[in-house]
Amino acid sequence: MTRKTIISAMLSATLLLTGCDKVSPTGLLIASSDVDDRVKMSHLYYQEHKNSDFNTLDAQDKDEYTFLVGADSHVTDDGGRMREMFNLGIDGNDLFMAHLGDIADTKAEYYITLDKALQEAKTKYAKKHNIDSLSDFQMPFFPVVGNHDLTNNGWAMWTDLFHSSFYTTFIAVGKDNEKTVYDQCIFLDTASGTLGREQVNLLEQGALDHPFELGNYTVRNVFVFGHTNIFRVSPFELDSTFPREETFFLLNMFNEWEASIVFCGHVHEWGEEHVDGTTYLTLDTMCERNNPQPGDYLVRVHVKKDGSYTWEKVRMNYTKE
Repeated sequence: MTRKTIISAMLSATLLLTGCDKVSPTGLLIASSDVDDRVKMSHLYYQEHKNSDFNTLDAQDKDEYTFLVGADSHVTDDGGRMREMFNLGIDGNDLFMAHLGDIADTKAEYYITLDKALQEAKTKYAKKHNIDSLSDFQMPFFPVVGNHDLTNNGWAMWTDLFHSSFYTTFIAVGKDNEKTVYDQCIFLDTASGTLGREQVNLLEQGALDHPFELGNYTVRNVFVFGHTNIFRVSPFELDSTFPREETFFLLNMFNEWEASIVFCGHVHEWGEEHVDGTTYLTLDTMCERNNPQPGDYLVRVHVKKDGSYTWEKVRMNYTKE
């Protein structure tokens, strides 16, 4: 059998196995939703709701603020680890929580499990912060979309809960003469292992860079959140990363933004890299099925008043009964 015949047979088998789902050029299983369509929808939603769903967070009166990051929870019928992350964030007084994709496997009953965990956390957060109406606020939880979130036409369920996969939010941290100083969080749609033309164009146009409603301001730290890892965490394991041209594009964007930390997930393995002043953290999966034993699966970032920051791993103890 020739090499061409073998490749053709492998491709045919893959398409049969994936049914209505597609395989991206980078080998990632994705849904029938297209990254360009997702980004167009997401950017439109962001433009219409950036003063509500993505409202600026305030840390101006704090000597330090913290935020909690998790990845690849793959919620099915057991939402224990997701609940634990919410509880750790709320009890730890984190300013916000972020999730790096593959939040739930795409069946309706699994999204019901996820939604129950979200509503419980929202109720607990509201009670702690003396918020009377659950409909009047957005709990500061910011997820990015992952490839498993999109299988079985999961984009519809994702948007029902989270609305957008491409957006930004700002954290007011102080004043510099007449300017308000912000830290910025940028959330990218990297679920398909590619940015797509629309997202590249929007980033080149500075679509997330110039929120004029903030007035006279300056940006201090930039934190970036995505799903697909930038760097391979192991040379000996199968790993899908971006096409080479997009990797260079992203590295240049991170350098232009002077990004402090870039957070990724996807490969279910811890990784840490430092390039041109930017730290790249690839988080292990917090999924109880993949990591059934307690472990340090979350990351908490501490940002000081002077702009310096540190991070630490946070232990998860939940095991399914």
